[in-house]
Amino acid sequence: MMSLPNILTLSRIVTLPLLAFLLWWPDWQWGYLMAFGLYCLMGITDYFDGYIARSSGAVSKLGQFLDPIADKIMVATVILVLAAQGVLRGPFVGDMHVIAGLVILAREIAVSGLREFLGGLQVSVPVSRLAKWKTTFQMVCLGSLILGHALPWWNVTLGGLTMNVPHTVGLTTLWAAAALTVVTGWDYLRVGLKHMD
Repeated sequence: MMSLPNILTLSRIVTLPLLAFLLWWPDWQWGYLMAFGLYCLMGITDYFDGYIARSSGAVSKLGQFLDPIADKIMVATVILVLAAQGVLRGPFVGDMHVIAGLVILAREIAVSGLREFLGGLQVSVPVSRLAKWKTTFQMVCLGSLILGHALPWWNVTLGGLTMNVPHTVGLTTLWAAAALTVVTGWDYLRVGLKHMD
């Protein structure tokens, strides 16, 4: 019988098509508001599946396999849909915000491959504190970008420039996450290089 943590993890994966559907129309404010609620719920299940597994001693190989995959698929889905629908656009650099999203995706793929390679050598790479900060910025930025389109009227004007508050927070933390992505990715790569011929 499947444990509760694994059910919570699978629920995130199964819910992704609905999240992508709700994000597909950037002008549909109610859709983005529902997507924000769903995204927050998925984040809560992400926290609780790990917490329950550790506190109840129900850590399983299936959970260790599924949890990072569920996280990466969720991040990739949101970044790709937001990029496709022009949400990763903002002041000063326009569409260049997509580059930050690409950096995050490239790192996730590279680190997954590196972990698979090192797993074959039975070398584990623990998650660093900086990587946890990267994940926090990543989750905040994507949630803020979704919320910005759900609440297009939440604006402030600074120096003659009108900005949507959550969208601006989202773009700022997107770049912060991308910067930490590069740093933590390099840290993982340095560990991996020690085990390569």
